[in-house]
Amino acid sequence: MAGTATPTPTPEFRAPQAVPPMPGPTPGRLVAGAVAATLLVVAATLAVAIVALDLNAADRRLMLWLLPASAAVALATGGLLVRFSAGKPWDRLGARLALGQAVGALVAALCVLPTALVMFFSAHDRTLLLVLIGYALAIALVFSLAVAAGVGAGLRAVADGAARMADGDLSARVPVGGGRELAALGRAFNGMAERLEEAFARQREMEEARRNLITAVSHDLRSPVASLRVMVEAIADGVADDPETIRRYVGAMERETVNLGRLIDDLFEMARLDAGQVELRLAPTPIETLLAETIEAMAAQAARRGIALEARVDGEPPPVLVDPDRIQRVFYNLVQNAIRHTPADGAVTVEAVGLGPDVRVDVRDTGEGIAPADLPHVFERFYRGDKARARDAHSGLPAGAGLGLAIARRLVESHGGRVWVAQPPEGGSVFSFTLPAAPSS
Repeated sequence: MAGTATPTPTPEFRAPQAVPPMPGPTPGRLVAGAVAATLLVVAATLAVAIVALDLNAADRRLMLWLLPASAAVALATGGLLVRFSAGKPWDRLGARLALGQAVGALVAALCVLPTALVMFFSAHDRTLLLVLIGYALAIALVFSLAVAAGVGAGLRAVADGAARMADGDLSARVPVGGGRELAALGRAFNGMAERLEEAFARQREMEEARRNLITAVSHDLRSPVASLRVMVEAIADGVADDPETIRRYVGAMERETVNLGRLIDDLFEMARLDAGQVELRLAPTPIETLLAETIEAMAAQAARRGIALEARVDGEPPPVLVDPDRIQRVFYNLVQNAIRHTPADGAVTVEAVGLGPDVRVDVRDTGEGIAPADLPHVFERFYRGDKARARDAHSGLPAGAGLGLAIARRLVESHGGRVWVAQPPEGGSVFSFTLPAAPSS
């Protein structure tokens, strides 16, 4: 039987491009920002000290040189440490946090120690102050390293996941946790990984579909072309020289030419559907009109095969909002499919019934039915069931290119409907589809 599954758009894979620079401030801007922020803190501290404290001249002079000097030393020390540690094995997040804590402690020591030398005259007091400063520095380093360890573990998990994906493991995922930013990073990574895995799966499906398409088209083209060539050569070489044989060959050649034309038309239509180039011109259309035109167009074909073809309308279904030409092709494909697989003295019935916002159409035949194993595949393009159904029950010729049901399904779904097949207990097959009812004026 002819048919197709709904195609999925091929994911777009772009060639690798140059890695853009890391977003955010440049090193020069970071240095300028640090200097500006330090000067602001120095100025604010001097202002508070002068306004809030009753400083004498000596204290003011001490503040005026001590604060800028300690800030300059801290900036210089931090800048040199960052510069000489860049690119080294120890240049890690934990080391940078510890470095920040150490520079902060250095500023504290530079501010406190000169003041202590002036204020404390006891060597014991100065020693105690140094011990307390060292203790504060140690505690700061412990906490900075603990924070860095947690953040670093989350970043390493993301890096490991990225490395696994780079090695081809698209199922790689990372744990989500460790703070708001790290959790957001983990969720973003997992979302990216899921989309990549889905895109890769779709690409593999499309590659498989393309391979099947080439194989099926090659097969469907090879048979009629070979038959045409044999018959033409027989006539041209004089092997077939009596009028009756020539007339029979010409009739067969005409049928094969029709089959080729139908295959080319179906391939062109499917290509347009896949590319999204089919423009629908929707208009309210009476379902009775579509049924009548279908019966009129297919009556002669059904009569030649001795098949009764009739249409029924249940109640008064509303008009449907469709492109009449496109939906007419759906009717033709389904009815022709039913006629092809219904033996002589059988019947094909096309029935329409209103279902609220939709109208359902059933194409029922009294043919041999469909094997249960074939039911899930009847709408796949180029799919044919068993060998008996792969050939026309009346003429014995190949039963189409396997695209009729594929095109029907795509056209119905492009109108917002759905299509399916069922096996009634009394035998035969029922192909059904729905179409949206036109809005009432």
